[in-house]
Amino acid sequence: MLCCLALIAVPGCSRQSDEGVPAACREGEETVRRALESAPRNVSMDGTLLSECLDDTTSGGELQSVGAAYVTVAADLAMAAARDPDSRESTQLGFLVGALRRAETGAQGVGAELQRRIEQELSVVDTSSPAFQRGLAAGRRAG
Repeated sequence: MLCCLALIAVPGCSRQSDEGVPAACREGEETVRRALESAPRNVSMDGTLLSECLDDTTSGGELQSVGAAYVTVAADLAMAAARDPDSRESTQLGFLVGALRRAETGAQGVGAELQRRIEQELSVVDTSSPAFQRGLAAGRRAG
């Protein structure tokens, strides 16, 4: 996991932004977990959508912080979803993946690598389960 996250921090892979990533996005994995508790309903962190945290104009360091939280949460949710495909965790994982896919429109470089890394967590998950699909659709629509 660390070697994959190191790729996220490669300088020069994304443009610098004056605005940076919203503060809510940098609050770590517990904030992401709390936000996902309401999936498939509206999920946000202090009003910020999960997809808004992954702008390719965000600096590498900010993306590394956001990426580390998202990958950790995705890995934990994937373990639970693998045990019970109809669980809330499966819906939450689906929502997170859907939000990332929503953010990938036009994504390249660092954001695309994060998307690829999170998609790897799905290898143990029944992504055809109704719970995962419900979360995925909601995340793509409003994540």
